Amino acid sequence: MTLHTEPVATPAAAQRNRPGTNDPGPGRPVPFREKWADKAFNITAITILTLSIIAVVYPLYFIVIASVSDPNAVYEGKVWLVPSGVTLEGYQRILADSRIWNGLGNTLVYTVLGTAISVSTILCGAYALSRKDMPGRKILMLLFVVTMFFDGGLITKYLVVRDLGMLDTVWAVVLPGAVGVWNLIIARSFFEHTIPGELREAAQMDGANDFTFFFRMVLPLSKPLIMLMIMVHVVAHWNSFFDALIFLNDDTKYPLQLVLRNILIQSDVSSTGTTGGDIQSYAAAQRIAELTKYAMIVVSSLPLMIALPFMQKHFTKGTMIGAVKS
Repeated sequence: MTLHTEPVATPAAAQRNRPGTNDPGPGRPVPFREKWADKAFNITAITILTLSIIAVVYPLYFIVIASVSDPNAVYEGKVWLVPSGVTLEGYQRILADSRIWNGLGNTLVYTVLGTAISVSTILCGAYALSRKDMPGRKILMLLFVVTMFFDGGLITKYLVVRDLGMLDTVWAVVLPGAVGVWNLIIARSFFEHTIPGELREAAQMDGANDFTFFFRMVLPLSKPLIMLMIMVHVVAHWNSFFDALIFLNDDTKYPLQLVLRNILIQSDVSSTGTTGGDIQSYAAAQRIAELTKYAMIVVSSLPLMIALPFMQKHFTKGTMIGAVKS
């Protein structure tokens, strides 16, 4: 006896055969509207992204070519895509100044020391606040959050630094802003939703105390968070100059950004202080000021532009820290 069986319709086939479905099925022509909808979307998205990239990249590129171009050509609008009247006088004047190298050394010290202190403090504090068995953690977190909305002001901050004896020292630059509350919240959220409590219980059963668990298990599992914190604080300390301007009196301790600021102010003063009768001297001073301005931007930004691409993959992972709750 031969059994005849009916072919069983798959869910996909049933969906295609259902009236009103948008899927034409295999071998059927795709409607014109659906055929070009994806292409139109892709073209629009690529166009917007391309224009956004140009809007970000071109000003950086213009600063680079303007720093090696004749300032007169820049003023006349002749510098668009390629340098005009190539000259390295701006870089030569900056790099020949001993203050630049001294400021660069100070900035490296402030960046390394400040990043180490900030990252270490934030990681330890955030992990402690993420522990549900820590007494008073909600009250402590509330006190941290309050500082995001209320500040004592610059005068109060200066008086505290003075009374602590930190004026004109490296600690006045790296300690007052060592703990960023926003970064502390991000790190606490990461520990709460990434490090399971069962892992700590298992470690305790194996004889590990809290310090062993934190340094040997929590930190190795938190590499994206650590790299994100390092990158954020490196950029912040490298570009910082206001605290040094307020708390440092010895110019040999100035960071690079503050040294470049003083050089730029001196260039502007020398160019505006020239008497009106000496037009050639005024023009020369103005030319040097313009060359120095663009060259200083490149010199101060180049180290970060070289270092950050190597940390990009860690930044991509770190941007989602704390975004997912479960």
